[in-house]
Amino acid sequence: MRGAYILFFMALLGAGSSAAWQLGAFAPRPIIHAHEALGISLRSDNLGGLPDTINALFYGSGKCSGCHGEDPNDLASIPGQVFPMEPLPEGADVNVVDDWRSSIMANSTKDPFWRAKVRHEVLTNPSHGAGLEDKCTSCHAPVGHFSAHHEGAEYYSLLEALTDSLALDGVNCAVCHQQDPEGIGTRFSGEMTFVEDTIFGPYGGGKDEYPVQYQPMQQFIGFYPMYGEHMAKSESCAACHSLITNSVDLEGAYTDSTVIEQATYHEWLNSAYSEGPNAIECQGCHVPRIDEPVTIAAGYAWLQPRSPFGLHYFVGGNTHMLRMLRNNVDSLDLSATEAQFDSTIARSLDMLENQTLEVNLNLTGTAESGSMNVEVELVNLAGHKFPSGYPARRAWVELTMATNGDTVFHSGAWDPATGSIEGQLEVAWEPHHDIITTDSQVQIYELVLGDVNGDPTTLLERAYAHLKDNRMVPLGFVADHPVGDTTAVIGSALNDPNFNLDPLGEEGTGGDRVIYQIPSELIGQNVDITCQVWYQSLPPKWVAPMLELEGDSLIDGFRALYSAFIPTPERVGVGAMNVNLVSTDPVQAAPAFSAYPNPSRTGQVRITSSNAPLGAWTLLDARGREVQKGATVESTLKLQLPDAGQYLFKSSQGTIRLVRATS
Repeated sequence: MRGAYILFFMALLGAGSSAAWQLGAFAPRPIIHAHEALGISLRSDNLGGLPDTINALFYGSGKCSGCHGEDPNDLASIPGQVFPMEPLPEGADVNVVDDWRSSIMANSTKDPFWRAKVRHEVLTNPSHGAGLEDKCTSCHAPVGHFSAHHEGAEYYSLLEALTDSLALDGVNCAVCHQQDPEGIGTRFSGEMTFVEDTIFGPYGGGKDEYPVQYQPMQQFIGFYPMYGEHMAKSESCAACHSLITNSVDLEGAYTDSTVIEQATYHEWLNSAYSEGPNAIECQGCHVPRIDEPVTIAAGYAWLQPRSPFGLHYFVGGNTHMLRMLRNNVDSLDLSATEAQFDSTIARSLDMLENQTLEVNLNLTGTAESGSMNVEVELVNLAGHKFPSGYPARRAWVELTMATNGDTVFHSGAWDPATGSIEGQLEVAWEPHHDIITTDSQVQIYELVLGDVNGDPTTLLERAYAHLKDNRMVPLGFVADHPVGDTTAVIGSALNDPNFNLDPLGEEGTGGDRVIYQIPSELIGQNVDITCQVWYQSLPPKWVAPMLELEGDSLIDGFRALYSAFIPTPERVGVGAMNVNLVSTDPVQAAPAFSAYPNPSRTGQVRITSSNAPLGAWTLLDARGREVQKGATVESTLKLQLPDAGQYLFKSSQGTIRLVRATS
């Protein structure tokens, strides 16, 4: 049957001759589709729950899956394809639909926390309900929201989104690929415009590049595919990943003030990654490219493979929600399978564990002086603040000191039964620390929103100001950047002499150093020091006020899902030392790297491990692609970094960031 399908399309297309096909040769909507002529149904039940219907602006993702989903002939969506195409039955399937469908993007409308949080906001200020729901659906249910506004609606409601099969498609293929390039990157807070009957893609822009083959899409769905430079640019993410909210007082009256709810796109702008030798777009990490050629559509034997190809993973750090979705595929009516969610979770964990944070431990002071400290050096490897995005997210440092198996000092302990940081339920919020002297103090990197009275709030509409924002800034971040007011550090982190500052006081390190004073009773002993950095997307302290409300079906539904498993944080960094505090010489330290010079203007860098042979090692570029690898039984290694930019050097001893500066 599939062979007949291919032959049928080739007949329709004149065996691939493009000369007979002209832009405008078809009506905006085709009268008959090829699959209908063959008697093939593309209803959602045949597409794993993906809708294939159309509204005033968009098709559902099910329509896209007909060509951009799995190819049973093993020709399309498999890396390493040649021309003419050959079946690759042993190849990896990288079709964009199946990779996307288990992402948070695909499930943005079905996200049970989002639904409950919208209800929380509306129940608090019911008179604002129409506007609140309309704004929230612009990014979480854009297929329904923008189609309704296109047809003249003043508002689009949560109820409409939850009863609209297309709106339930989340941030689907069309929402990204129909974005209007005019003015993109200048509209935020869910303000987007779209081009009707046009699909933009990253291919066909070069004069020597295989041209865009518009015939299949024109014939199949009546949309015209075009090259769009913006599709590979961070600007295409801006509209939903920088959000400003209007502020109200405790009675619900507007204050004429606004608050930055999130500014991930602007954080990227205020980083070394937006331009220069370290430049990398959002897609570089979240839609990582591979160089192997891939045929991007099934059913057309005459298509040529494209390279590079963007893997539509859309991974972030919200593993808690991904697990909640995976565990409730049927009850939430999701289109992805548990196995597909497991793949997205694994990719997210890899990003959190290997591309987020660098941790180094150092011992300072002397036993003779009676004053010794552990210095925890953290370096943000992300292209934006860490954590970024929705303001519930937080990261914290857990540090323990133990001797003879007995823990003497423990800062940042957390309860495995609840996922809460011990002692944090009793305080309004934890201040930023440069020096930690007692284990009741915890270094927590977070954004704390405050209401008109200066009290912490988890209600976005009540947010009047930032009380604290010590989230780790990215490499190259500076306070006087043109978007510095949008991305500002708030609170005592501004007075920290090493927060984003090098020893000369220059901004832009993207790091922080936290000093932990070693208790006097440990001086003279052999001590095990362990540092772990944890990340949590939905802390119990954040969701607690919402869960106090009862009687609303969406909040009650989320409460049941949330209580089903603990919001266990993810570990994003670790360091350990075993030290004899009689002297300042560490017996064992990991990671214990040094790199010199770093940054290097020539690209030549010497890597030194102070405690063990380097062993097997890998050098990755800023996109996570392997550049070099090898193994050594020595504790030193000379490297040549090929081009200007940022690299990660990994071995069994740990990870260190290397930079080749512009010469």
